[in-house]
Amino acid sequence: MPKVLIITGEAAESLEVMYPYQRLLEEGYEVDIAAPSVKKLQFVFHDFVDGFDTYTEKLGYTWPADVAFADVNPAEYVALVIPGGRAPEYIRNDPDHLAWMREFMRILRAKAPSQA
Repeated sequence: MPKVLIITGEAAESLEVMYPYQRLLEEGYEVDIAAPSVKKLQFVFHDFVDGFDTYTEKLGYTWPADVAFADVNPAEYVALVIPGGRAPEYIRNDPDHLAWMREFMRILRAKAPSQA
């Protein structure tokens, strides 16, 4: 069964994690959620409230991470999902995340048909 990796962390947009997670399972993929550490993650909802000029943030779903960034093996995955929310703000500087992300991109480039 092919595997897909969702990379996220605290304060990711709930629906941007859970919707792809459920749809990928329905399509027969095995899905892992990677975060800086293996723990229960707190996701959020961003929504507009009457009287506010911008959106507000409310607590959303919680969900356990399956694997820590330091333990990700990019060769195991056929695709990568990066949800929005505030999680990308802080995970982009995680050294373990950056190392395997570079490796993941190298693997994808090697698998891609050459552009002659």
